[in-house]
Amino acid sequence: MLYNDFNGLNVSRLGFGCMRFSTDPVTGAIDQDKVDAMFDLAFSRGVNYYDTAYPYLDGNSEIAMAKALEKHPRESYFIADKFPGHSLPGPVDNVALFHKSLEKCKTDYFDFYLLHNINEWSLKTYESPEYHIIPDMIRMRDEGKIRNLGFSFHGGVDLLREFLDKYDGIFSFVQIQCNYMDWSMQRSEEKYGILTERGLDVIVMEPCRGGKLAALPEDAHAKLQALDPGASDASFAFRFLMGLPNVKVILSGMNEVVQVEDNLRTFERAALLSKEEEAALSEIAESLKNGVPCTSCRYCCKGCPAGLNIPFLLECYNDLKANPKSFNSTMRIDGLPDDKKPAACIGCGQCAHACPQHIDVPAVLANLADLYEHGPNWTRATEGRKAAIRRDLNMD
Repeated sequence: MLYNDFNGLNVSRLGFGCMRFSTDPVTGAIDQDKVDAMFDLAFSRGVNYYDTAYPYLDGNSEIAMAKALEKHPRESYFIADKFPGHSLPGPVDNVALFHKSLEKCKTDYFDFYLLHNINEWSLKTYESPEYHIIPDMIRMRDEGKIRNLGFSFHGGVDLLREFLDKYDGIFSFVQIQCNYMDWSMQRSEEKYGILTERGLDVIVMEPCRGGKLAALPEDAHAKLQALDPGASDASFAFRFLMGLPNVKVILSGMNEVVQVEDNLRTFERAALLSKEEEAALSEIAESLKNGVPCTSCRYCCKGCPAGLNIPFLLECYNDLKANPKSFNSTMRIDGLPDDKKPAACIGCGQCAHACPQHIDVPAVLANLADLYEHGPNWTRATEGRKAAIRRDLNMD
């Protein structure tokens, strides 16, 4: 197993993401025997970083992870957990909720703890004096119950800079979505550069973009097989990230033993991509995007009568076109006032005339408005999570 120095700790480069355990389709119960088998194999081969979150798998991920790890000494592995500020039913006792996660994980402290899903919509909750989440988590860190405090991020580049400026020195690491498809599409290259420049360690989630890069279309798969016969599509996605020196841990949401075995083979050797392989991944990424080629030049914004942040909206559009079931983009749009949402476009065409990429911006924004209206709704999707929090804190 390859390792990295992560804030003075020797952490495996492969991290076990605990969001996608196999569950019974009727009862939703986690297949604990399968989790145990996967963890036994991963642990025996050196994986020591395990990432969960309070709401994963209806609140049961923490419990299943703890059961699978309890046979090992607590100091032999690292737990990363997350505070569900984006799923709260209202102001709650944050410290009590934090301790509930400690209880479920059968631990007295978290090695790594994150504010879950900072973006343009959730920011108002995380920064609200009424919710006082950040001060409470700083207190938990100061009391030694959090060894390293960070946050997971699904917002835009501008928000990342603003948040880091405001909370300079508070966080030691950041978890971002990064893969060879999002390197340009979600501007992950810029986010990685900002974090690296500021001395913050990077954890990567969605290295295979929810499985999209682990099961490529046949023509793309054949292209990679010609370069490395027998290698899995996922291994190329991981090796892309292994070439980024400030990526300390790459999370994989494994749910089958064969996936663990394949990932272990990848992370037990330092096999960086060749120039030919890099070129192939770049071509494949472009073929998968299904969006518009916005470069964020902002020429479109200068004369927009509605004052829309068009590059921001096109970024959300590209993400939704790549993954129509994604909550991230609809949630980010939720954070905008109504007069800055895609439906506020009046279709004047000034933006299309100014665009060097010749994007028909009014048509794209009309499509985005429809995708947003009929797409994933975070408020509805989190009703179960909010009920679970109320139940855990005896609020009902």
